[in-house]
Amino acid sequence: MIWWAKMKLTLLIIVGVIALSGAVWFVAGGRGNSVVSVLPSSLRGSESPMATPTPFPFAEMTVPHLRSRNYESKLGERKRLSENPTYMSYATSYDSDGLKINGLLTIPKGDVPPDGFPAIVFVHGYIPPTAYRLTENYVAYVDSLARNGFVVFKIDLRGHDDSEGEPGGAYYSSDYVIDTLNAYAALASFDQVNKRRIGLWGHSMAGNVTMRAFAARPEIPAVVIWAGAGYTYTDLATYRISDNSYRPPEVNTNRQRKREQLRAAYGDFNAEHPFWKQVAVTDYLKDLKGALSVHHAVDDAVVSIEYSRNLMKLLDATDVVHTLYEYPGGGHNITGSYFETAMQRTVDFYKTEL
Repeated sequence: MIWWAKMKLTLLIIVGVIALSGAVWFVAGGRGNSVVSVLPSSLRGSESPMATPTPFPFAEMTVPHLRSRNYESKLGERKRLSENPTYMSYATSYDSDGLKINGLLTIPKGDVPPDGFPAIVFVHGYIPPTAYRLTENYVAYVDSLARNGFVVFKIDLRGHDDSEGEPGGAYYSSDYVIDTLNAYAALASFDQVNKRRIGLWGHSMAGNVTMRAFAARPEIPAVVIWAGAGYTYTDLATYRISDNSYRPPEVNTNRQRKREQLRAAYGDFNAEHPFWKQVAVTDYLKDLKGALSVHHAVDDAVVSIEYSRNLMKLLDATDVVHTLYEYPGGGHNITGSYFETAMQRTVDFYKTEL
């Protein structure tokens, strides 16, 4: 009866395969090869997620995701550009998620302190990416900080000048935040920098970038913003931005496609939507451990000073050390005599907080 034993074994195998196939079909929702993407509970209300949820669309934009990931980088080869009695300037680069990002690095002359120099990651505002130049923009700003004993690393965000990648924009992408925090990591690994004394400086759109970076790394000791915008995202709709230099992304770029996909997934910004609540820094301000200094001209015709005033009102409800300096003139870049005052206050702030 050997043949009967073999037939029973074959029948058992067939039954097992059918049962397993049914289970797989049930888990996949009975849709053949379809893949079910499960949002975490924070985005799904009271419904419980599966044991191993797949990432939800655009998770990389959220503060929790930015907090959860690692930032590792090192400065590349340095090419000497210039020197003066107080500091040396170099062109260098670092890696940001596989992209080579360039930057201008200044290093004070003289003996390196035992614990290293204090340092600043300098994040530029909106300049048309094809017009931005490493050595031509923010010269006076970098010089003022560098002459006061700080290592300054002015980064060329991805897609600007010769930095690799496509410019992803500030408000609806995490690209520039990631570039900023990888630059922070690169400075922290530099043997002439005190890794516990690194701050951020941002202008205009970089107000959004630096605040999101601050929310992702609340232990950053000191952040300075000049004429920043886009903190709560409702402020973007309320106050708008009037920048005649703005150039929208070209048709069929990855940035444009991702923006359309984002709108299709979650619509326009909604302060009550679980996804958007994790993008804006509003709900994460109480976590900040460092100090914040904001500077804004009343006559700024590009970015309304109300962005900064509104941010201050939110911070008033926290224990975060924060100050807003308002200037009667100077415009969006805080120029003229107001520049000297704002920069001296900036230097004093860094010397106190770093």
